[in-house]
Amino acid sequence: MGPQSTPDLSTQASSPSLSTVAVVGLGTMGTGIAEVLTRAGREVIGIDTDEAAARRAVSALETATARAVQRERLTERERQDVLARFRTFTDLQAAADADLVIEVVPEDYELKRQVFAALDAVVRPDTILATGTNALSVTRLAADSQRPERVLGVHFFNPAPAMKLVEVVSSVLTAPTAVTAVTELARDLGKDPIAVGDRPGFVADGLLFGYLNQAAAMYESKYATREDIDAAMKLGCGLPMGPLALLDLIGVDTARTVLEAMYAESQDRLHAPAPILGQLAEAGLTGRKAGRGFYSYDAPGSATVVLDAESPAAADERAGGRPVSGVGVAGSGTMASGIAEVFAKAGYKVVLAARSLEKAEKAKARITKSLGRSVDKGRMTAEARDAALAAITPAGSLDAFADVDLAVEAVAEDLAVKQELFKTLDKVCKPGAVLATTTSSLPVVACARATSRPQDVIGMHFFNPAPAMKLVEVVRTVLTADDVHATVRAVCAKVRKHPVDCGDRAGFIVNALLFPYLNNAIKMVEEHYATLDDIDAAMKLGGGYPMGPFELLDVVGLDVSLAIEKVLHAEFRDPGLAPSPLLEHLVAAGCLGRKTGRGFREYAARR
Repeated sequence: MGPQSTPDLSTQASSPSLSTVAVVGLGTMGTGIAEVLTRAGREVIGIDTDEAAARRAVSALETATARAVQRERLTERERQDVLARFRTFTDLQAAADADLVIEVVPEDYELKRQVFAALDAVVRPDTILATGTNALSVTRLAADSQRPERVLGVHFFNPAPAMKLVEVVSSVLTAPTAVTAVTELARDLGKDPIAVGDRPGFVADGLLFGYLNQAAAMYESKYATREDIDAAMKLGCGLPMGPLALLDLIGVDTARTVLEAMYAESQDRLHAPAPILGQLAEAGLTGRKAGRGFYSYDAPGSATVVLDAESPAAADERAGGRPVSGVGVAGSGTMASGIAEVFAKAGYKVVLAARSLEKAEKAKARITKSLGRSVDKGRMTAEARDAALAAITPAGSLDAFADVDLAVEAVAEDLAVKQELFKTLDKVCKPGAVLATTTSSLPVVACARATSRPQDVIGMHFFNPAPAMKLVEVVRTVLTADDVHATVRAVCAKVRKHPVDCGDRAGFIVNALLFPYLNNAIKMVEEHYATLDDIDAAMKLGGGYPMGPFELLDVVGLDVSLAIEKVLHAEFRDPGLAPSPLLEHLVAAGCLGRKTGRGFREYAARR
């Protein structure tokens, strides 16, 4: 970028309002952007070579604004003003008077290049040209333009009227005045803009699509069903949609295009599109828009999922299971007390065993406080609280598990410690008792082999806090008996948890998808591509995540996160899963997150 580029845009620096905006491409995204702009008082020139698309855009704006009037968000006079500000054309010549042109034609580089070449011959010298791409090179489009200093990316998220995030993407050629003008426009539209450099996926999609790709590969390997993968990520991480349903919404073909662009730059196997994405795309099964993708829908464009050959058959979860009335919970920490509370509230008799009676009684005291809060908030009655507490018997030894039907281990995430405990359970528990581990990252079969009855051992991975989180990952080993699996699923139903089935491999479903995403976020910071705050904002505002990756890492604990990432890397041997050096350095420095007062961020007080 040379000094000659700045005068071209000097008017934008002093008058950044960009009052007239042309939107080229009136599909779903273009129509949404046009709505946002018109409702914010901008004159909008909608351009699409397809007259039907233009008519649909006008109709969509009429419908959206009528709904806003019904909800008293607009007056009828304001609605008419909005509609008057939107004019549609079929010729790019209509963009001649625009201060800003936003291109949102399909993700095809040659098509976009042709649009930009045509616009070069039409628009004023000071007009800013923005591409809405999320996968193609903004720099390449700029370099192919006659005035590269006025080309940038402006990435809205779908649906544009509702989503707050806008990524403003500059290349090494973009004039700062252009970035400033578009950033101020985004703020004026009520959006939260973040400034990022040019690389495929930018921040939000750069993190999101790697995660979606891994979910597709997990499904393709038949490790878990599509329903269980989606339920696991919604219930285990609080996400608004599961990854496979989201791929259907985005479009399987679009996701494949984004991943191809990401892989071309990163050469990271995590970005190499899962073969099933290509198979579905080539077959025309591109998701909701086609009526079928990972799921089947009642019509093209519909969000209503219908049963198909892969839909799980309705079955009685209790069929073939073992009777369970007494439950033993081993451990005295937060997870153990939470699990004991869950079972007690569901009517089970619970023995809560720790290394000493004092520790067990402290764990029960924690449960007493938790149930007291539930009573205070009106979530349960005092009688129900008293009944639950009466069902819990603290014990200072695992010998108290002699009569339990289900023993659940919730001790430290250390394989040697767990194996010793399972040896003891093998001696103490009666024949036919189900033995479960709550491990989140260790091999369940290694615990099973520590006993003389590996067929009775299974994983029950509860999520923290156990009383609130609905998900339980039910982990079968190659040795687990069918009736043991059936027993645990029936118990999950009785304690009002949602069980998902998965095999005995590192990370199960949730951590195997979550932690590579967190690791990639750290790598973005290491590479100075984006700040902690921008990445957290991007994933909350653009992806609907309840917490940004760095907020979540500090809550989970950086030491815990590093341990899980090491286990994943050791199991799958993928270089892309190698823990970030920055994470390793912070752990070595004792910066473990909120629990130490400092992790990726500093906290006012230790928790």
